[in-house]
Amino acid sequence: MHQTRPADASRLPLVPAAAFVLVWSSGYVSGPIGVEAVEPLTLVALRFALAAVVAAAIARALRGPARRAFPGGRRMLPRVAAVGLSMNGLQFGLAYLGFAAGLAPTLMALLHSLSPVLTALLAGALLRERLTALQVGGFIVGVVGVLIVLGPEIEEAGGALGLTFGLLSMLALSFGTLGQRWIGSGADPWWSATLQFAVSAPPIALAALWLEGTDTVHDPWVALGAIAWLALVNSIVGLLLLGVLMRTGGAGSSASVFFLMPPVTAVMTWLAFGDVLSPLELLGLLITVVGVAVATRSGRTRFPAAEVPG
Repeated sequence: MHQTRPADASRLPLVPAAAFVLVWSSGYVSGPIGVEAVEPLTLVALRFALAAVVAAAIARALRGPARRAFPGGRRMLPRVAAVGLSMNGLQFGLAYLGFAAGLAPTLMALLHSLSPVLTALLAGALLRERLTALQVGGFIVGVVGVLIVLGPEIEEAGGALGLTFGLLSMLALSFGTLGQRWIGSGADPWWSATLQFAVSAPPIALAALWLEGTDTVHDPWVALGAIAWLALVNSIVGLLLLGVLMRTGGAGSSASVFFLMPPVTAVMTWLAFGDVLSPLELLGLLITVVGVAVATRSGRTRFPAAEVPG
């Protein structure tokens, strides 16, 4: 079975790591803005359609023909596609449905920040990989922090529907990341990303047509800006930055900075929307950040390879 070496945050270059955190976190702001201008599933479909076109052009220019991109040949393609559908279509489709239902961006970031630790727990349960006490303890502490942020008034945090979408999005991210073990190593990252973006757009577009109809754009200019940002910055620039981090810190390198996403998102949502966390919510955020940081930054902790940030 393919193993990845532990992520070492101390080896990550500061500027690309900081840029990666900012790019990923910006999606928790641009996503809620986008779903105000265009229906959520339509937004996801257009995002990944554009990202697939741009990624294909870059892959062709940098890597050459796609036929040399997959060592396993056509047998590898369904696996790459299935992982991409989970990590892109399902993760972000569910997240944007959560945003549309009122789920707070910072809470969504907190749920996603738990994903690297949850992935390790799933690997232990499903693949019988060794778990450390820090992984289990970090996840428990992180969940406690999320519950504190959530508070007793679920409706204020997006309601039961928004929270359900958020939890399912977290699971889709974790299962998709775990699916990287199914793919293994050797596939070209740019052509893999192209395929994974491309397979996400059609099924989400069909779901959007079924559930949202054809009158889905409410503010064309804001919708265009959100789609462009999510596709070109979050997906494409995020992929470039992830490549830098992986070359420096190893395949699990992005997991070592996931704990930074919620506080950065909280600052961004304050700047963008004026959202201010209560003292109790700040305490819960801090508890989750500490739990995830301890679990993911341990030199003894292994994580499945991080996939392209959507």
